[in-house]
Amino acid sequence: MTHLSDRINKISESQTIAMARKSRELKANGIDIISLSLGEPDFNTPDVIKEAAKKAIDDNFSYYTHVSGYLELREAICKKFKRDNGIDYSPDEIVVSTGAKQSIANAVLCIVNPGDEVIIPAPFWVSYLEILKLAEGKPVMIDTTIESDFKMSPEQLEKSITSKTRLIMLSTPCNPTGSVYNREELKALAQVIIKYPELYIISDEIYEHINFIGGHQSFAQFDFIKERVITINGVSKGFAMTGWRGGIMAAPKWIAQACDKIQGQFTSATSSITQKAMHKAMELDFDTYIKPMRDAFLKRRDLVLSLMKDIPGLKTNVPQGAFYVYPEVSYYFGKKYKEYLILNATDLTLYLLDEGHLALVPGAAFGEDRYIRFSYATNEENLIEALKRMKDALSKLK
Repeated sequence: MTHLSDRINKISESQTIAMARKSRELKANGIDIISLSLGEPDFNTPDVIKEAAKKAIDDNFSYYTHVSGYLELREAICKKFKRDNGIDYSPDEIVVSTGAKQSIANAVLCIVNPGDEVIIPAPFWVSYLEILKLAEGKPVMIDTTIESDFKMSPEQLEKSITSKTRLIMLSTPCNPTGSVYNREELKALAQVIIKYPELYIISDEIYEHINFIGGHQSFAQFDFIKERVITINGVSKGFAMTGWRGGIMAAPKWIAQACDKIQGQFTSATSSITQKAMHKAMELDFDTYIKPMRDAFLKRRDLVLSLMKDIPGLKTNVPQGAFYVYPEVSYYFGKKYKEYLILNATDLTLYLLDEGHLALVPGAAFGEDRYIRFSYATNEENLIEALKRMKDALSKLK
């Protein structure tokens, strides 16, 4: 008889990972699946980063480092924040982790006590809620809509704050909607937060470099709120380094020390070789190494939006960052084809997988089962075929 803890039984498997697994299983059975479920750039890691990692191996840089990352790496990260974001951090305010996901988990587990309320604007990245469950915090969801470009307003935020509110979690650019908060919008939220001395914010900025509206705006740029901001970043998305597992947290020293402490018990430092690769990434010129990828994503976004216009019933915003389109699909609810009856977006994604051989993620994973997440982090040929399959499968529903 098996016995698992209540803790593990309370959390759910990541639906993005689950859909990717189903896709692999079908592919293994010889079925031609186009999988657009994972948020993973299809570009290769830049050669200069790979060379830095190879050199680290040849130089035998293969021993334990400081839990938060070796000093020169943290110094390079501080220079990146100053150069790109206009924010001053010191190395003792930086913690390098095995991916931004661990950075977020570290912060939540260090800040949130059982019963503390945590505000999460929905749609939200799949792991926010599950990490919060581990900390035994209470989620307070703020619903956003296509009409608001899926952004939380200062008025919504203010109404949701109580004496128990401890933390806010949001991403900009956002996964799954691609929405990007501008400077004025962030400042308006910050002016609400500053009224509440015990309230902190996790600003997940992992998609910083995949931004179609000009320079990225960081929450911590405002000096009056900086001591309440936990900035999350990393190398997975902007540098095409998902498998390297390199995350970054920048926060007040006392929070960084707490995260160093908890990480020291969970994993210690991330791979020393990954750290050397991250060090090189922090020094790269944006226009040379990153902008070509960003521009390719923008072209793909426009392609996907243009093709989606030919599919009845899909409602979308115009995502200004990341590499997702997040259409509302309730037009298809109540429709049927053969044994399929579509009642929600989860039903629709399973139908598209079976009938269209197209793997997407239902909005239930992100807080609202009227949407699906369509990742365009693949080549244009795949995207054209994916939209053809989607259109053909949806046309059969009556």
